Amino acid sequence: MTSILNLARLQRKLDRLPQAARSLIRKAMEEQAEVVVSMMKSLVAVDDGDLRDSIGWTWGKAPKGAVIVASVKASLGGDMTITIYAGNDDAYYARWIEFGTQAHSLARNASVARGKKQDRGQRHEGTDAQPFFYVSWRANKRGAIRAIRSATRKAAKEVAVGS
Repeated sequence: MTSILNLARLQRKLDRLPQAARSLIRKAMEEQAEVVVSMMKSLVAVDDGDLRDSIGWTWGKAPKGAVIVASVKASLGGDMTITIYAGNDDAYYARWIEFGTQAHSLARNASVARGKKQDRGQRHEGTDAQPFFYVSWRANKRGAIRAIRSATRKAAKEVAVGS
C-alpha cells in the first residue's frame, strides 16, 4: 500500500485554491472588461454622448434596456459572472448603430404616435452600420482568455508554495 506524505498539508493547500483563484480571476476579469469597454468607447460614434456613456460592465446582469456584448461566467461560482453591455433607456438605439438599419417605409400610425404627420409610403433610406461593440469583444477575447488562465495558474502556484 502506498501512502502520500504530508497528505493533510496537501489537502489544506487544495482547500485554499478556490479562494486564491477566485480573487485573482475576479481581478483579471475586471481588468479585461475595462480593456473591452475602453475600446468600445473609443470606437462608438458620438452625437450627444448618451451611447458612449451607457457602455460599461457589471458583475451579474446588465441594466434594463442594455444590449449584452459578452457575459463570461467563471466556473468557480455563481457570483463570478461579468457582463459587458451598451445602451440603456436613453441610448436604446445601440443595436441600430452597431448593425445599421435597412431602408424601409415609415408606418403612418408610428408617425402619428410621435406627433408627426407623414404620408403613407414615405421611405427612410436606412443607415450604415458603425460597429463598435462586437468588434471590440472579438479583438480582445483571446487576451481575456489568456489573462484568466494566467490568473488561475498564478493562484495554483501561490497555493502550492504556501503564499
